[in-house]
Amino acid sequence: MSINQKHMILAFTGASGALYGLRLLECLLAADNKVDLIFSKAAQMVFAMETDLKLPTRPSELAQFFIERYQAKQDQVRVFGREDWMAPMASGSHTAKSMVVCPCTMGTLAAIAHGMSDNLIERAADVMIKEGRQLVLVPRETPFSAIHLENMQKLAQIGVTMLAANPGFYYKPESVDDLVDFVVARILDQLQVEHELMPRWGEEKD
Repeated sequence: MSINQKHMILAFTGASGALYGLRLLECLLAADNKVDLIFSKAAQMVFAMETDLKLPTRPSELAQFFIERYQAKQDQVRVFGREDWMAPMASGSHTAKSMVVCPCTMGTLAAIAHGMSDNLIERAADVMIKEGRQLVLVPRETPFSAIHLENMQKLAQIGVTMLAANPGFYYKPESVDDLVDFVVARILDQLQVEHELMPRWGEEKD
């Protein structure tokens, strides 16, 4: 891993919003970051409904699929199943300094808020919290119940970033891709990953 390359964990859950996760993965790889991806079975189902992609189910084949799709280096992507307890990110010795769950279900958010750690996504998030590292959750839900808000407040109070998938319209988006890029740009900003997805406030749109 080069001196400027970042090592990150990205988790896809069964919430709607597959395009957010795919675009985020694409941008992280394009910026030469190393990504350990956790892909749940529920996410596989949602991705099949929301995209035209034929995704392999085996982690190694899925990793190769993303490497080829986004023209990444062979060592840039590793994929792990939700029940892979021997995965590196289950331990605090893992070198990733940031983790993003995008999209994030309310069930996953609740489990993280209560330290459940019943699967690899929840355990990896629990490790990030206990080690004082960056954790960004991207819930895609509406409306929020009082329970949702209570869980989000609990996490926010201990430093977890709650970044709801709420695109803005002040820059006059012209496509679904523009709406997706708005949210992904905000995530990349949190991760301090450079991008040119959209003009910043006060800048002219090309």
